[in-house]
Amino acid sequence: MNLKVTPNNLAKLEKIFEESKYQIRYEKGTFMSGYCVLEHKKVVVVNKFLTLEGRINTLLDILPNIR
Repeated sequence: MNLKVTPNNLAKLEKIFEESKYQIRYEKGTFMSGYCVLEHKKVVVVNKFLTLEGRINTLLDILPNIR
């Protein structure tokens, strides 16, 4: 899925996660993939140093796996 890299599209993706009862947190960490999903707590932790494009692509990668 290709989305234009805009802050508005990032907000739309974040809204989808929110509607699925997942909390997105942008924090620093040693993530090999740029993110970590804590399914039992419904928390997605994304590397805060990612660019806007990186954040959008990361959320798009995670999206099919959320319940």
